[in-house]
Amino acid sequence: LLKSPPQRGSPRALPYGSFGLAMSLEDDIAFFQQVPTFAALGKQALRILAIGAETRQLTNGSVLFYAGEVADGGYVVLDGALSLEPSSSLNNERFIAGPGTLVSERALFADTVCSSTAIARGQTTVIRISRSLFREMMEGYPEAAQKLRDTMAERVDGWVRELGAVKRRLEGGG
Repeated sequence: LLKSPPQRGSPRALPYGSFGLAMSLEDDIAFFQQVPTFAALGKQALRILAIGAETRQLTNGSVLFYAGEVADGGYVVLDGALSLEPSSSLNNERFIAGPGTLVSERALFADTVCSSTAIARGQTTVIRISRSLFREMMEGYPEAAQKLRDTMAERVDGWVRELGAVKRRLEGGG
């Protein structure tokens, strides 16, 4: 039985703000506050993201992006889920990104290539934040940029501690 490859979705872009749904701008900001990367940015900075964000609706099996494509922004899953399938057969683990998950975070900060293919699992709504919008927000709200830098530095420190613990266990010391 041959399976056809997933078809690239023709995601519908919806109007700015309120993510094109029956939500107020305040609801949009409250939703972004639940996304760990955005939590420390503050309401005014999140307002800029909410107003400039673009909503895309995907049908089951639609591909949001393919592994190897250049990424120019990040996506937050608003509703539904994305299956993130690795580009390498060496890593067969799939990750399911549900509501509130930020996908392609690195693309908000720098040029990068998608490391996985994102496929909608059922009806899925994502919010696209372009790198240019994110940078404009950071430039306009330097205090938010500093909070984000601090938050990311804490994350990296945590990873370093976790890797150190793994290293000690592998070396037989802990």
